[in-house]
Amino acid sequence: MKILMVLTSHDQLGNTGEKTGFWLEEFAAPYYVFKDAGATLTVASPQGGQPPLDPKSDDASAQTDATKRFKADDEAQQVLASTVKLASVSGADYDAVFYPGGHGPLWDLAEDRQSIALIERMYAAGKPVAAVCHAPAVLRHAKAANGEPLVKGKSVTGFTNTEEDAVQLTNVVPFLVEDMLKENGGDYSKGADWAPYVTQAGHLITGQNPASSEPAAEALLALLKK
Repeated sequence: MKILMVLTSHDQLGNTGEKTGFWLEEFAAPYYVFKDAGATLTVASPQGGQPPLDPKSDDASAQTDATKRFKADDEAQQVLASTVKLASVSGADYDAVFYPGGHGPLWDLAEDRQSIALIERMYAAGKPVAAVCHAPAVLRHAKAANGEPLVKGKSVTGFTNTEEDAVQLTNVVPFLVEDMLKENGGDYSKGADWAPYVTQAGHLITGQNPASSEPAAEALLALLKK
């Protein structure tokens, strides 16, 4: 069981002068769900090497069992520090792909041609594609085999407009995940803000927020085990 995890390489939060990147919980929780299930993991990013960590996800208030485990795990930190370049990976080599969020993907992965092609090929091959929180942004330009948006007519979720409002970044982000999924014809639904909520449409899995990262990873694992 080979799973590819794709992280952002983008570290600038719009023109605020603040830093962004990936959200630690959304990487750590799925990483251990997969690792503990015996999966072979590859972590990639557009630029390779150490991806930028959203500093807010390092706050004491954002820590979970998974992030604490990660901070005590030298091997996992090495894996993270040496992500492979996205351009060097082929979807044919993996059974599934998982995209952790953070605000970074809104800027780079949403527009990254290699990422878009990877998603399209893996989805067309019937392989699970999962994205959580802001990472459903990666589906923005992905197309189904018929040329229509990949999310069209499919049950999807992602970071809500009200959650974006709560973190006061509505006017900073290049687009709102909820709005984009709806505009692309996705059958968007959501749970309560900050509560775990995951949707599944065949082998497309999306999670709403950081709390949804572990259940989204478990849903992907369940698909692989079928």
